[in-house]
Amino acid sequence: MFEQKVVLVTGGSSGIGQAVCIRLAAYGAKVIVHYSNSKAGAEYTLNCIREQGGEGYIVQADVSSEEEVKHMVALAMQRYGELHCVVNNAGATEQWPLEDLDGIPDEVWDRLFAVNVKGMFYVAKAARAYLIQQADSAIVNVGSVAGTTGIGSSLPYAVSKAAVHGLTKSLAFALAPHVRVNAIAPGAVDTRWWAGHEEKMRRLSGDMLLKRISTPEDIAESICAMLVQRSLTGQIITVDNGQTMA
Repeated sequence: MFEQKVVLVTGGSSGIGQAVCIRLAAYGAKVIVHYSNSKAGAEYTLNCIREQGGEGYIVQADVSSEEEVKHMVALAMQRYGELHCVVNNAGATEQWPLEDLDGIPDEVWDRLFAVNVKGMFYVAKAARAYLIQQADSAIVNVGSVAGTTGIGSSLPYAVSKAAVHGLTKSLAFALAPHVRVNAIAPGAVDTRWWAGHEEKMRRLSGDMLLKRISTPEDIAESICAMLVQRSLTGQIITVDNGQTMA
């Protein structure tokens, strides 16, 4: 499915990003594993890729810094010389009561938008010149049902993910017809963000029709499918076990 294709995955050191890296490598991709802080997590991802006979490369960057993103993409190009797909997964969250409008510091708003929105834009911008050289290239941004429902770990987080959905549609116009751009909006996913917040996350998840929580591997499989669907662009695909239906 991805034989000899080079794919950059941001936030590849844990959770959904890690699962995406491992799944892409299993399908034959050469995976550029980005991390921000957890080098150990990225190295674990790379080891998993190599154990299954795959190929990968680790790069570090703060995606909220355009200069660091440019350097990251330059290193990837030095390594492989081409780029076919991007999975914009790197993100930040903050646990904050939705009703506490007075308590949310400006720093929280600034950090979440810098990472979740501007970071994805910087990656797409830096990768564009290389993606358009390919016959079939794609970007998948990782949004959230919080961006659709307005309910999430915090108000700034939900709003930032709504912005990711808007960014996806605008990029689909801006990069057409060369690059397909879509977003996935996962519902509740069993990742490290649940640790210590299990009860709150269950309340936020509601009564899901399929009576299950997605695994990172579930979301990874959906992202891989979106990357290869040649008729798909500008779409926000919800993968949530019926969470937003309940």
